[in-house]
Amino acid sequence: MVERWKWFLIRISKRPWFRASLFSVLGVATALLALAVAPYIPDDIPTKIGSDAVDNILGVLASSMLAVTTFSLSIMVAAYGSATSNVTPRAISLLVEDPTTQNTLSTFIGSFIFSLVGIIALSTGLYGDKGRVVLFAVTIGVVVLIVYALLRWIDQLSGLGRVAETTARVEDAATKALCQRIEQPFLGGCPLVVDPRALPGARPLFPTKVGFVQHIDMPALGLLTKEESSSVYICVLPGTFVEPTQPIAWTIGIEDECEGQLRDAFIIGAQRTFDRDPRFGVTVLAEIASRALSPAMNDQGTAIDVIGRGVRVLSHLSRPVAPEEPLFRRVFAPGLSVADMLDDFFTPIARDGAALIEVGIRLQQGLASLGRLGDAAVTVAANRHVELALKRAEAALVLPEDTQRLRQLAGESGLLEHAN
Repeated sequence: MVERWKWFLIRISKRPWFRASLFSVLGVATALLALAVAPYIPDDIPTKIGSDAVDNILGVLASSMLAVTTFSLSIMVAAYGSATSNVTPRAISLLVEDPTTQNTLSTFIGSFIFSLVGIIALSTGLYGDKGRVVLFAVTIGVVVLIVYALLRWIDQLSGLGRVAETTARVEDAATKALCQRIEQPFLGGCPLVVDPRALPGARPLFPTKVGFVQHIDMPALGLLTKEESSSVYICVLPGTFVEPTQPIAWTIGIEDECEGQLRDAFIIGAQRTFDRDPRFGVTVLAEIASRALSPAMNDQGTAIDVIGRGVRVLSHLSRPVAPEEPLFRRVFAPGLSVADMLDDFFTPIARDGAALIEVGIRLQQGLASLGRLGDAAVTVAANRHVELALKRAEAALVLPEDTQRLRQLAGESGLLEHAN
């Protein structure tokens, strides 16, 4: 249950309203801090510091922060719309969850709330001369924070919603999820090497929701399999679409009353997420390239850039990793399929860019790079896509010289055994 709540807290903390609410509460607490600190201020300090100026400063902050926040929100909406049209709607969640953007907007909102509370408290006479000194000092600190946030916001706006910036975010998310899966290829459990349906006493576990598996609470499954005679065989991974007729796991030696706890360990939502689903990040990269290759966009440069990014992400599949020590010895999970990862990325691009020689050349070069990294499974999958990409290009290209060029590249890669 701890892992489940941790997952929910992580998801909630990435929502824009969470940080805005947190900074708003912090703004109120900061404004009221002067009431608690005022008794400790020496009597002669208010006469030495022009604390009366705090009224004007708070008035300027209250009016300007509201305008800046409204303007920033309009820019964000325009950037999200641009990314939806020019990149892919699946990448918008990364822009919404961007911590720099959220911290900047939260700073503006928190400063606005701080100014309002300060003005209200000043108008009621709660502070007094000593309280005004504290409020003046805190206000100066808030102004410095606003200036810093504005400078970061200016730098952020230079790339917000742009194709290259959004694609880079998708690449980073895919790389992070893939590296995390490589470190725990079986989610912390043992590899699933048998068909659980053939095991005596195995019972299927069916979900009650329709959607995508977003997260699997492995510690909860580990607690449910403390007995030596109990075990759980997971059939799905994060990113898998499930429905009530499809088993998500098979169990042995677990009581019927624990079925609800077993089902709760599988978090199912309406959309896929980048956090635990490396295939989703690779799929979104392929979507960006496919949209760039569409007649409406006709942007081969973006597609070529995405191929390079995809090769960089998939190269981690060949990274040597020390054998994992299972944390949950009676929980079994399938591993990540290398063939599926390469299918998710290369198939759409090879299909949509089959008639473009420059895209075909970059595909052959990228597949050759992956094949030379040394991992056997990656080499086999890359070899298959070299052949498929060549066949698609041969069916779509017009000039025989272009076809011959791709055949030559396929043969030079060392993956294609017969480039005739």
